[in-house]
Amino acid sequence: MQSGKQLRIRRVTSWQLVGAQLAHFRKLAGLTQAALAEEVGLGEDSIASIEQGRRALQMDLAVQLDELLETKGALQVAVAKIPRKERYQALVKDFVQYEQNAVSLSSYQSQLIPGLLQTEAYARFIFACNYPPLEEEEIEKRVADRLDRQRILERKPRPILHFILEESILHAKLGDPQVMLEQLLHLRRCMDLPFVTIQIMPRDTPQHAGLAGPLVLLETPDHDQLAYIDGQLRGELYDEPSDVSALTQRYGMLRSQALTVEESVRLLDALLAALLGESCPAQHTRPPAAPPSAGSSPATATATAATASKSPTTGTSPATATATAETASKSPPTPPPSTSATPR
Repeated sequence: MQSGKQLRIRRVTSWQLVGAQLAHFRKLAGLTQAALAEEVGLGEDSIASIEQGRRALQMDLAVQLDELLETKGALQVAVAKIPRKERYQALVKDFVQYEQNAVSLSSYQSQLIPGLLQTEAYARFIFACNYPPLEEEEIEKRVADRLDRQRILERKPRPILHFILEESILHAKLGDPQVMLEQLLHLRRCMDLPFVTIQIMPRDTPQHAGLAGPLVLLETPDHDQLAYIDGQLRGELYDEPSDVSALTQRYGMLRSQALTVEESVRLLDALLAALLGESCPAQHTRPPAAPPSAGSSPATATATAATASKSPTTGTSPATATATAETASKSPPTPPPSTSATPR
């Protein structure tokens, strides 16, 4: 070995080994990537990504491939033996799949309405703002993908969803005012869903734990805890317990700093009323905190406060009803608002 030169060790991940196995079995079966993709109902690029170790092989697909390639469960065993620290791939496509199967999901957003709560028109405007500009076909594809993600809102069993939104998001003048009004109406309807909790972070909050930006926490069906942070070019998925714990603590502080559910509802109702020129003052001043009862521990007091902030609000406010009627009068006839949070 020449002096001064360091030997570069190429790190091979477990998913690359699984992918190499799949490629080997596929070739033994005399199939191309395109042919295998057609057999299992996937795109050729998906098979290529799995074989290269860039995308995780899900267990249900491993079962299907073992049967098709007659590999006697080899791929299932390989997937089952993936080390925990490599189990989750940090790819957006894979995160969306984890999101769809999540038992619970918590999301803090500082710039935009969360994708799971966006209307079609709002999502289309967001993608149209991308720079460098996207082709029209790509915009429509991304809008369709975003709406497809919202199937989680109709899934059974229902997931438990919690969102914290910056108040500034509600006041943003994005695109056509009608688009924003319809988005706010949709958000208000989502507040009435029993499995959805939405809190608003007031603009004048003196303490803020979310200055580092948005974050998403989710729990998988296997009760693994994941965290996802989106970036300018790509997102990053975290499954290391210490990382997830730190972000979970941060989210907990954000919940305590945000308005309660009832205060958040009143704030949005007031905003909707103001948009329609009605008299409905904002009522998002925090009520004075009740002193803890004698003998109660800080943990009990915290749990009591959390329970109070989680109390559901039912019914539709006059402002929401008026805004809905106003929207209908300005738009072509449409079906009545669905009780589902999925946009029409």
